[in-house]
Amino acid sequence: MANTIEYAKKYLPVIDDIYKAQSVTALMDTVSQADFSGANEIKILNVSTTGLGDYSRTDGYPKGDVSVSWETVTLNEERGKELCIDRMDDEETLGMAFGTVTGSFMRDWVNPELDAYRFAKYAGTEGILTTADATLDESTLAAALDEAIRAMDECEVPEAGRILFINSELKPVINASFTRQWSSEGSISTTLNRYNDIPVVYVPKSRFYTNVDINDGSTAWGYSKAADAKSINFMLIHPSAIMQVKKFAFPKIFSPDENQDKDMWKFQFRLYHDCYVYENKKNGIYLHTSDK
Repeated sequence: MANTIEYAKKYLPVIDDIYKAQSVTALMDTVSQADFSGANEIKILNVSTTGLGDYSRTDGYPKGDVSVSWETVTLNEERGKELCIDRMDDEETLGMAFGTVTGSFMRDWVNPELDAYRFAKYAGTEGILTTADATLDESTLAAALDEAIRAMDECEVPEAGRILFINSELKPVINASFTRQWSSEGSISTTLNRYNDIPVVYVPKSRFYTNVDINDGSTAWGYSKAADAKSINFMLIHPSAIMQVKKFAFPKIFSPDENQDKDMWKFQFRLYHDCYVYENKKNGIYLHTSDK
């Protein structure tokens, strides 16, 4: 009997590495500190206080107010898929078919959907920083980016840690907007990796909409652009403003001997996840949408 444990040990790290390499939002996962163990919802504590007043040598300290509220967040997205590989197909490819299929599944379906869902949810959150829809060109791009930074500065969002997500379709505009210089090796790079010390991450256009439909699999798979969605030009995000939760993201692997239906390797993947914007940190997200 083939050892499914060895298969799991071999391919779980591959699946995890593909997620980390291909998902553009994965770099913000580590910010989440919530524990959903044993529950599908948690309560987040929001606290606010009043500011300083004049100290009186007669009456002492001025009285202040403390406001405490609890924000309830719930996991809503449960997604899954089952894939099968014939025993002989896998054997005749020296065990490569199974790994190739699972890797392709993560790259083509899981990562794009996860990114698209997260960006759309952040963009659709009422109260975040935003600007009027506009088409950016080489004469307006820098000013739009500077305005996003200014708006966050004014709201006293920490400078360190911000991440600038830019629609990959704007790369030609970026190339025309900023001057490049030849290096001593005679090469030139037209890719903008940082803007005023803020790391730049390019997002495929198909993952960068203000709203997406998550398809149930009955007539369509994965996700699609919603009818009312707009393309996003860029988003400036401070990861402390969001929470990304993957409570369960784990594949189950069955050998052909364990599979009672067919003589096939069976791969089942279930993803239980969601993401949120903290109520008192909405200024940590700046959205710039396209007018198209």
